[in-house]
Amino acid sequence: MTKRLDVATAPGHLIRRAQQIAVGIFAQRLAEADITPVQFAILNALQDTPDIDQVTLAKRVAFDPATSGSVIGRLESKGWLRRQPHATDRRRKLLVVTQQGVEALANMQAAVADVQTQILAPLSAAEQLQFVDLLTRLVAGHEAQ
Repeated sequence: MTKRLDVATAPGHLIRRAQQIAVGIFAQRLAEADITPVQFAILNALQDTPDIDQVTLAKRVAFDPATSGSVIGRLESKGWLRRQPHATDRRRKLLVVTQQGVEALANMQAAVADVQTQILAPLSAAEQLQFVDLLTRLVAGHEAQ
């Protein structure tokens, strides 16, 4: 007979719980900004790399391209980004952060940094560095496959 899995110590369960906790902290801290972690990641990535298309952006933030359309639509309706036609390929739409989006991002940066600090707060400084290193290696290892 196979031994029953202890869910409380299963990596998948713990990663899911950590993600729930991280999203909860983000939502609480940024409630006034009315933005989700995925919306923030998309807007932040766009500011770093302007004039990219939706598929390229979705890959950059590791998000499903089909679903990213609705997220982009919400950011567009807030006036934080706009779509513009590609110069040579009219089928492609390039995404650009608006001035209002730049200002919104600037207003959120400190709160998002605080969220990261709060997520890692139960760990010592050395453990925080190790945890982030291990997560980075875990994600990179799976993305390389």
